[in-house]
Amino acid sequence: MMQNSSTTPEPVALLKARVFALVEACPTGRVTTYGWIGKALGYPRGARMIGWIMNDAHEGVPAQRVVNSKGELSGSWAFGQKGRMRELLEAEGIEFSGEDRVDIKRYGWDPSRDLDAEELQQIVSAATPDNSGSSKRLLFLLQNDPASPLREELQ
Repeated sequence: MMQNSSTTPEPVALLKARVFALVEACPTGRVTTYGWIGKALGYPRGARMIGWIMNDAHEGVPAQRVVNSKGELSGSWAFGQKGRMRELLEAEGIEFSGEDRVDIKRYGWDPSRDLDAEELQQIVSAATPDNSGSSKRLLFLLQNDPASPLREELQ
């Protein structure tokens, strides 16, 4: 397990809190995508970044509700055992296709579409960073990866 940094830059801590707040707002029995979360937070090309942040999710964040844009369980390895992410989603009533995908049209929850602007703003503005810090890997990716929307800001 990666060590957490006690010197997480403020923009990273706040972004993490906002990502987790939106994931927590995703209703039981629905899924959202990395891209939809990114878009709702003003990073329309930030799906990869949202995935990195989800790897830092703490207990209590329903991370199983975040899938890729094809409905695939791309983050399932983070649940510790094969099939655990799927089990959690099935327990919420989500059914899978023959290709082991979630039907995004049926179960998808896009905060930009399914919340009005005021609701979205309330969720995002109420998010407060916790003291858990961020993994060194997350900070490295956000500061150095060419796909990071925060790369310039964190230099």
